[in-house]
Amino acid sequence: MRTKPREKDHGIDTLKNAGYAFKLMTKASPLNIPVVTLSKTIYVFISQYVNSVLFLKKLLEVLTGSRDFHDFMSLLFLFTGGSLLAYLISNLGDYVYSVGEKKAFKSLNEILFEKASTVDIECFENPKFYDIYKRASEVISDAKYSLFNGQIANIISYLITGVFLFGYVSTVDLKILVILVLCFISFLIEFKINKLFFERENSMTENRRKKAYVQRVIFLRDYAKDIRTSDIYQVMNKRLTEATEDNIKIIEKYGKKMVFYRIISLVLGNAIPIAGTFSYAAYCLMVTKTLNIADFSVLLTAVTTIKSFMLQISDSISTLQTATFYFGNFKKFMEYESHIKNGKRKLKKLRTIEFQNVSFTYPDAKKPSLKNVSLKIDEGETVAIVGKNGAGKSTFVKLLLRFYDPDEGRILCNGIDLREYDIDDFRDKIGTVFQDYKVFSLTVNENVLCRECQTEEDRSLAETSLKNSGAYEKVKTLPKQAETILTREFDDEGAGLSGGEMQKIAAARMFAHPFDLAVLDEPSSALDPIAEYKMYNQLLQATKNKTVIYISHRLSSATLSDKIFVFDQAKIIESGNHEDLMKQNGFYAEMFHMQASNYQ
Repeated sequence: MRTKPREKDHGIDTLKNAGYAFKLMTKASPLNIPVVTLSKTIYVFISQYVNSVLFLKKLLEVLTGSRDFHDFMSLLFLFTGGSLLAYLISNLGDYVYSVGEKKAFKSLNEILFEKASTVDIECFENPKFYDIYKRASEVISDAKYSLFNGQIANIISYLITGVFLFGYVSTVDLKILVILVLCFISFLIEFKINKLFFERENSMTENRRKKAYVQRVIFLRDYAKDIRTSDIYQVMNKRLTEATEDNIKIIEKYGKKMVFYRIISLVLGNAIPIAGTFSYAAYCLMVTKTLNIADFSVLLTAVTTIKSFMLQISDSISTLQTATFYFGNFKKFMEYESHIKNGKRKLKKLRTIEFQNVSFTYPDAKKPSLKNVSLKIDEGETVAIVGKNGAGKSTFVKLLLRFYDPDEGRILCNGIDLREYDIDDFRDKIGTVFQDYKVFSLTVNENVLCRECQTEEDRSLAETSLKNSGAYEKVKTLPKQAETILTREFDDEGAGLSGGEMQKIAAARMFAHPFDLAVLDEPSSALDPIAEYKMYNQLLQATKNKTVIYISHRLSSATLSDKIFVFDQAKIIESGNHEDLMKQNGFYAEMFHMQASNYQ
């Protein structure tokens, strides 16, 4: 399959994913991890070791007569000052962490969106690729990236403070350390639980995508009328229910295993070590008399803190591992290699386009969409590509724009294979209008220019473009004219235009940028026949002396063209101008008479 990214067979490599995540997060905010880790370590060390263990030990020494009240007050001021310092450093760390999270969000979004904007068009027609993209985007959408920095800080701070706690316990009795070693069992079990969790999440991705689609469609204006005037909601709701039920089964499948492992972790990794430690310490205090009450009290506090640290480290490692799994998905998406390889040749001016015996079949499709297609378009010609729906017209455009490369044959530009040209440089020479146009909730001018409209020159360019597309007269009637927001999604005073008016505004984008070749793929699909004819006349005037390719299943545009290529069943079956094809009295003439009879 063409859209399948490179995958490794040895499963998830946590360390490599962690290294990848560390590199990304450090690049986004270099000081975030070290500052947050340092502040967290100081805070945990002072609050959990100095104040909870050392201070308690000194307090008990005062109470048992080992030190006087003056010593206690000196220590109290010292510990209080340390606590305030730890609090201030912790707040500083929180501030740095908050700022770093925003920088990371911005950086990761830019990286992901830039990659998504450059992958092959075929990826967006492949459901499996969408699953990969969905999993990669969860690093940002579900804030998995925010887990990474915080968990590193947690693990390091707890480990450093834990070493000091273990050191204190070892001074009391080394045998207690042997019992506490059992706590490490929970680490190994948590790794297993976390792997099961990630497998469960991956298994539910497709169903979540289906649910998200249904939920999105229900609230979109484009679908509102159909949903309210048909029973399609019942069908969509059934899909939502099926996806939800499938996910419930997946949760049940993995949930039983995860509960089992958590019980083992709780018993072997927590309950037994702590109960054993407390029992041994009590035996030393009450039976062998090798432990005094002060050491016993401090020991219990230290062991309880160690237990808490072990749990927190285990949870942090588990959470960090989860985060690295998601970063692994992010990495997999970023490693996707485009099959459309970029050339190095620059194009000064586009003069000719030629298809030589071009054939193409979409991935996983059973039938070819183009078969042995040959044609040539010269500079300044107006060419119509016509035919029924599914004849191969839009595929012709996709190959021309190098969204795909042909399976057989060649496409030449100025006599040179299209694959030798720099893709962006080649596409810059082409102005396009697609039938599945989109307008954005921005001003009319911004929709036309596809950037901010800041100067008088920008406004003049947008106005000329709107006139060329036939949208200007309508725009003049809007409340703020060309500064009116399109759609009412974010602005109550926004304009809700008809489909045909929106299509004209989308067409105006083509005229806002210099081009040698205009490609109009069903640019009038939302217009009535009269408006369509007027639009074609306007476009012909605006594209005078330019090379123009019209793609349409309606033939009103064909009568105004220099050449017509008739597509049927993935092949060119007729070619010539309107008069020639009418004289042939073939497929084109039949289509033309059939359409003309509908208007008479």
